[in-house]
Amino acid sequence: MTFDWVYFWESLFLPSPRFLSGLGLTIAISIVSMALALVLGLIIALMGRSRFIVLRMFASLYIWIIRGTPLLVQLVIIYTGFAAANVFRFEDITIGILVKGAVQASIVALMLHESAYISEIVRGGLESIERGQTEAALSLGMTPLSSMRWIIVPQAIRVMVPPLGNSFNGLMKSTSILSIIGVSEMFQVSTSMSAATFKVFEIYIVVALYYLLLTTIWTIIQTGIENHLNTKAGLPRAESIWKRLFGFRAKRDRTAPKNPLADKLEGVPA
Repeated sequence: MTFDWVYFWESLFLPSPRFLSGLGLTIAISIVSMALALVLGLIIALMGRSRFIVLRMFASLYIWIIRGTPLLVQLVIIYTGFAAANVFRFEDITIGILVKGAVQASIVALMLHESAYISEIVRGGLESIERGQTEAALSLGMTPLSSMRWIIVPQAIRVMVPPLGNSFNGLMKSTSILSIIGVSEMFQVSTSMSAATFKVFEIYIVVALYYLLLTTIWTIIQTGIENHLNTKAGLPRAESIWKRLFGFRAKRDRTAPKNPLADKLEGVPA
């Protein structure tokens, strides 16, 4: 068996409408799931910081269970298990467009799974801000909610963007397992195409390149967001996209002041 270069290049640069439909569904599920996970993750994080023990216990149990079980198992339970147990069944609905039950279950499973991790990212971001800032805001007459809204969260967002970006990156790649419940996302479409054409290696290389393209585009967007937030905070820009992707970096400015600790360590034998 030889590699079919003609089929490979055609699939890469002239993908079929079916493949493009799967690509679009992958992007749509990723964005909607992440948006919902951000909201739920923030709620869970705030519950974990509540003064009410019941809310803190719920948040801790939620994070423990979701993070301790595989996404694939959660997906099958939500879509197949609940229906088999007559608990709940996802039916196709129309909201301007047809949204199949499997797609709804996929969004719910991805949302629940990611929200547990996002809640920990939010918790870490909020705890990175000195408690004295909250106390100062309260002493000025601000309510706990307003101090959180105007003082703590704006500073914590800059800390949370990199790990949140990594979560979204992982979520896009996790959509490939949705084929297990029949969602016609990019990987499932590619599997059907490879079965029909027997061009297994060629089509999966194409799929890998498209996933790489999606994650690269998001890396560029994430870098822009980080640079924007750093500029607003009066901090140095984040790493350039060239350094992040390929390791390129600007030459060190010899006229710039060195780190005092580095100066002391210069010449010290290893």
